[in-house]
Amino acid sequence: MSGSTTGKNFTVSTWGESHGKAIGAVIDGCPAGILLSEQDIQDDLNRRKPGQSSLSTPRKEDDTVEILSGVFEGCTTGTPISLIIYNRNQRSSDYSHIRQIYRPGHSDYTYSKKYGIRDIRGGGRSSGRETAARVAAGAVARRILKEFGIIVSAYTVSIGEISIDRSNFDPEEARRNPLVMPDAKAALKACEYVENLKLRGDSAGGVVECVINGLPSGVGEPVFEKLDAMLAKAMLSIGAVKSVEFGSGFKSALTTGSKNNDPLTATANGVIEKLSNNSGGITGGISEGFPIVIRAAFKPTPSISSSQSTVTDDNQNVTVNIKGRHDPVIVPRAVVVVEAMAAITLTDYLFQRVLSRVELIKKALI
Repeated sequence: MSGSTTGKNFTVSTWGESHGKAIGAVIDGCPAGILLSEQDIQDDLNRRKPGQSSLSTPRKEDDTVEILSGVFEGCTTGTPISLIIYNRNQRSSDYSHIRQIYRPGHSDYTYSKKYGIRDIRGGGRSSGRETAARVAAGAVARRILKEFGIIVSAYTVSIGEISIDRSNFDPEEARRNPLVMPDAKAALKACEYVENLKLRGDSAGGVVECVINGLPSGVGEPVFEKLDAMLAKAMLSIGAVKSVEFGSGFKSALTTGSKNNDPLTATANGVIEKLSNNSGGITGGISEGFPIVIRAAFKPTPSISSSQSTVTDDNQNVTVNIKGRHDPVIVPRAVVVVEAMAAITLTDYLFQRVLSRVELIKKALI
C-alpha cells in the first residue's frame, strides 16, 4: 500500500491498523532544537480519544503515546521522530458477523476490489482509529508552528442542520460541551438531536471550521501545489470528509465580483488590511498573511445499528445491522484531526517558503 506518507520538507508517515498491536507515525524533517515531550502530544490525543461522552464510541483506549526516537532530554535532535500508540481494547469478535458482507458507507467493497483482501476488524487501515497517529504527528507540527507564533484552532460549526449562531460565538464554550461547539444554545440542541438519532440506531454528520492565525504571507506554491489545494488534500485525506471550502466557499458562486472581492486598505502606519475575508486568507494559492478559514464537511458515521440493504462478497442481497462500538457522530472527535492535518501541511509549506528567494536561503545559512 502506497500513499501513507505526506509532505516534502516535513514528512509524516502513519502505520498500523485499528485492531492490530499498535498504530503510530514516523516524522522526518523536524528541525533540531524544538522542545517536545510526550505530554505535548498526549494533550492533543486526549481530545481525540474515544469513550469521553455518550456521544462517542464506548471503546476505551488510553491512547498513550511513546516517543521512540528523535528526542533527547526533551529536545528534538533533527533525526526521525518515531511515535507509537498501543491498541489496548480491541474486540475483533464484534466484526465476525460481517466477514462476507460489504458494509454500506465503508471501504469494504473498494478495498476488496483493489487488494483482493480486507481486514474486517474495524476496517483495519481504513478505520478512523488511524487518525490517532495523525493527531500525534500534528502535535509535533503544532510545536514547530508555535515557534513562529502560528496558531491553528478548530471547532464544530454545525451538526446536521443545527448551526451555531455567530453572535453567540464563545471559543471557551467549545471546550465545555461534548460537541465542541462555540455556542451553548446550539450545542444543547445538537446534543438532543444526536441522542435521538442514537436511540433510533442512526448517526449524524457535521461541519468543522478551522482558523489559522499568524501565518505570514508568501506561503504556498502556485499552480499544482497551491496552499489551499494542499490543505484541501489534507482535509479530504481524513476518511469521513466529503467536501472542503475556504472563506465564503460555495457561496462565492452565488454572488458577484464586486461583492466577493476583498477590498484592501492601508492604515496610517502603513499596514495593509482587508475589509472582508471571502478568500479565506489565500489568493493565487499563496497565503495573504490574514486569517485562513477552512471548513470541512463530515458525513454521518456509516456504522449504524439500523437495518441496511447490502450485498455479500459472492453477490447475494442481504440486510445488515452493524454491531459493535461506534460513534453516533464523529465530528467532535475529528476537530483535533482537522487541526493536525492543517498543522502538518502548514509546517511543510512554511519550510518550503524559505526556498522561494535566494535572500531567504542566504539568511538561513548565516
